[in-house]
Amino acid sequence: MIRLTDYIAHFSQSALAPWADLTPWALVTQAPAVVRQLLAGLPADEYLIRDDIAIHRTASVEPGALLKPPLIIGAHCFIASGALLRGGCWLDEGCIIGPGAELKTSFVFSASKLAHFNFVGDSVLGHGVNLEAGSIVANYRNERDDKDVQVRVDGALQRTGCDKFGALLGDQCRIGANAVLAPGAVLKPASVVGRGQVFDAETD
Repeated sequence: MIRLTDYIAHFSQSALAPWADLTPWALVTQAPAVVRQLLAGLPADEYLIRDDIAIHRTASVEPGALLKPPLIIGAHCFIASGALLRGGCWLDEGCIIGPGAELKTSFVFSASKLAHFNFVGDSVLGHGVNLEAGSIVANYRNERDDKDVQVRVDGALQRTGCDKFGALLGDQCRIGANAVLAPGAVLKPASVVGRGQVFDAETD
């Protein structure tokens, strides 16, 4: 059993606490609905809210960033020019989405960073996760006919029932430049994937 609280220390104290019993792939599958539910409860004096996009008043979004609803950007986040956020995303406080980075249907906890030219799809990133330039969290098994993403639980592969799921990255994970995480990656807190490496749960 993969429990989000085993990978993200403050999950139960976060806005996502009501969904703590979901698997990470179930959470991202419901991401647009979850984000819209959270949007409804945000304080208007702390967030600029328009067309299902909420930006905390202390966050910084550079001109040229493309934001698509539903979306919540937390306090003290920085979104660089050329960044793309889409498909239902939630960013906790102090996150950085760098130039040329794309975040799709994902939940990102505090102080995590997509440096630049990253893709992260259908994923849950814990606190203090850092993706160096060009690293990719893939979310779809394009290379095979069976698209059902599998994860490794206690050494055995388990089907998720989802055709799109990227990764669960525990707190303080480090992903090196140009590394690739194949769909279904589940990394314990403080895991490191080196520069240029490929991590695939189905083969590793």
